[in-house]
Amino acid sequence: MLQRRLETTIKQALAENPAVALLGPRQVGKTTLALGIAKLMSAVYLDLENRLDLQKVKDIESFYADNSDKLIILDEVQRLPEIFAPLRGIIDQERRKGNKTGRFLFLGSASIHLLQQSSESLAGRIAYLELNPIDALEFAGQNGDSLNKLWLRGGFPESLLANSDPQSMNWRRDFIKTYLERDIPQLGPRIPAETLERFWTMLAHSQGGVINAAQLARNLEVSGVTIGRYLDLMVDLLLVRRLRPWTFNIGKRLVRSPKIYIRDSGITHSLLNIGDYNSLLGHPVVGGSWEGFVIENILSVLPAHAQPYFYRSPGGAEIDLVLEFSLTEKWAIEIKRSSAPSISKGFYTACADIKADKRFVVYAGHDRFSLGQDITAISLSELMQELLQRH
Repeated sequence: MLQRRLETTIKQALAENPAVALLGPRQVGKTTLALGIAKLMSAVYLDLENRLDLQKVKDIESFYADNSDKLIILDEVQRLPEIFAPLRGIIDQERRKGNKTGRFLFLGSASIHLLQQSSESLAGRIAYLELNPIDALEFAGQNGDSLNKLWLRGGFPESLLANSDPQSMNWRRDFIKTYLERDIPQLGPRIPAETLERFWTMLAHSQGGVINAAQLARNLEVSGVTIGRYLDLMVDLLLVRRLRPWTFNIGKRLVRSPKIYIRDSGITHSLLNIGDYNSLLGHPVVGGSWEGFVIENILSVLPAHAQPYFYRSPGGAEIDLVLEFSLTEKWAIEIKRSSAPSISKGFYTACADIKADKRFVVYAGHDRFSLGQDITAISLSELMQELLQRH
């Protein structure tokens, strides 16, 4: 199993906080990572999708009293949101005894926003971390073949490390089916699986496009409000990213609708029935897929205080990814699949509009070189390393 970069961060968070929530989509490796950490300390692991384990923590005070000397790991914690209220009293009691750190590790398959609605009582007592699918630094480095494999199959461990492309594709198809038929209904929304799969596939076809809710609503024969509800659900499940536009105080008319990306490139390709690398290169979605893949990898190493956006004006000025580190520091990032990237006039104009401090073009090669006008061509892995140094 690959070493996950977040492991060190989780250990540090447990050493500084009474509770840590590790969030990420199903099958991304949360349980494997947590059990690896558990081997280094006294811990008890419970899966709240297991009926017996769920029963054990119905009376969490009694369970904790019997295991107060251990780290308690609760998997799929969104299944029991009412557990957070009594945990506040337990944590505060331990604090008074001087036991201030490392009491609970929660694993969840829903977004920070969704989980925080249930865990407000733990404000100031819990740290939130997100485990992304395996990224380019964890798997590929500067190896072009490995990077292409990661792009094709995506970063879910069982998909990426499968023995063959067909085996990987079969895993991803089962993953999608399980979400549609079991996981989403368990969370409450009564959405026909066939309808939601069509919606998911439509998003894949328009990977990286500005959302057109009215067009999606017509295609699915539902209302625009319903489309918004579907999208919110997929975002909350950490399956889809809604990238907001940068629209701050430049006195121009700008595109204000978000861009939508399916977060894992392998899931995108599975929904579109793209089974091998050559098929991917010949598919109309190849540009949007590469753009989404690069953005997800960059955001996996983005410092917590930084915010991602895109920039587009009706006149053609555009930046694929704007990273805002503060009100006075912004990076502009253009994404090109070509190994010999060229820059459009719209990128220069957009960089001037937002007063970008650094300007990068992420391309498919490995060398770093100047493209003029303070623009640097850079590989994905090298840009990710630069961002890690800012943590």
